Amino acid sequence: MRPLLTITDLEKQLDHLHIGPLQLTIESGTITTLAGANGAGKSTILKLMMNLAKRDKGSIQLLDIETNGSDESWKQHITYQAQTIIGWDPFTGNKLKAFISSLYPNWDELLFKQMVDLFQIPLDQRFGKLSQGVQQKLHLALTLPRNTSLLLLDEPTSFLDIPTKQKLMNLLVKWMEQDDRAIIMTSHQSADIMKLSDYIAVLKKGKLIGTFEKETLIHSHRRYWISNSNHLPAWTIPGEIFRTKRYLISNAPEQTEAFLQQEQINWTQQESLDLEEILTLLIEGR
Repeated sequence: MRPLLTITDLEKQLDHLHIGPLQLTIESGTITTLAGANGAGKSTILKLMMNLAKRDKGSIQLLDIETNGSDESWKQHITYQAQTIIGWDPFTGNKLKAFISSLYPNWDELLFKQMVDLFQIPLDQRFGKLSQGVQQKLHLALTLPRNTSLLLLDEPTSFLDIPTKQKLMNLLVKWMEQDDRAIIMTSHQSADIMKLSDYIAVLKKGKLIGTFEKETLIHSHRRYWISNSNHLPAWTIPGEIFRTKRYLISNAPEQTEAFLQQEQINWTQQESLDLEEILTLLIEGR
């Protein structure tokens, strides 16, 4: 099965950040989150995928079509929800819907109406008069029904209250029921990443640290509370990535436990780490 999106050797120089070289493959049926600190290049990478920012080097192929070439048919297969919107303020939701739906032949009118009812969006009001939360709801309602193969979402839960976030999560899961679809999103919310993501691409200062399967990442990190830390050797033991006087963290639990048992070093308890702590360790280079 061919990848939905393939990024090869992508590079972009910004004022204070060099992105890449970046390699990324997105398969149909998956949700991938770009995670990293502010300024890591997440939003710029989405813009590069859409050709809204000019790349310096590299290739981006959507359904085997080079997005930097003369064939622009790829644009019918991708949808992008940016963090900020320019030019919508004077228009009502009805007018925005009429214009946007005309651009997408697979527009799902039923899904749009469902989202308007679910989020209680007033379509007769101008976009600029809406609160930030309602603007975000309308933006989402004008994004998902485009029914493209690839959906790019830049911080989709921004400004949303907790009940609305849960409704959006359910919508995205249902949207993914068709096997030929994929989502790439950015998020600072570890709870959102935990609920939705299949894969997490971790970025640090424009560089891709790695792309990790979420469940594997969680199961591969453990914290061990040591009975007497003085029994630990001064050097780093197998699997160890972080240590305090009370505990150590391992990203290779089997190796760590084998060493501790061999050296007869006891631990009082062990526990898995939450996703936010794991991502922090990765971004900090642990």
